[in-house]
Amino acid sequence: MVGLALICGCRTDMTENNRPAPLPDINTVLAAHGRELMAKPGVVGVCIGVLKNGKTPCIKVMLEKNDAAVKRSIPRTLEGHPVVTEVTGEIRPISQSQ
Repeated sequence: MVGLALICGCRTDMTENNRPAPLPDINTVLAAHGRELMAKPGVVGVCIGVLKNGKTPCIKVMLEKNDAAVKRSIPRTLEGHPVVTEVTGEIRPISQSQ
């Protein structure tokens, strides 16, 4: 009986056709986790990006500097979507003089 419960539990993320369930919309995932990511020291921005293959969407976390501790604090995936880091340096608004 325990084996049956484990088998049933493993199927919760599969569709009726035994295919993986579709990922949630990446924009919704970023909206749900953006503030949490931005609250980490050293994170200067978050956005939707594309992996190096040019096809796969990802969540990009922009870092002020190359800091191993900060990179370790960033999850590799969020709700199934890949998360990548990029060192951009400090991001400051451009002053608008009129």
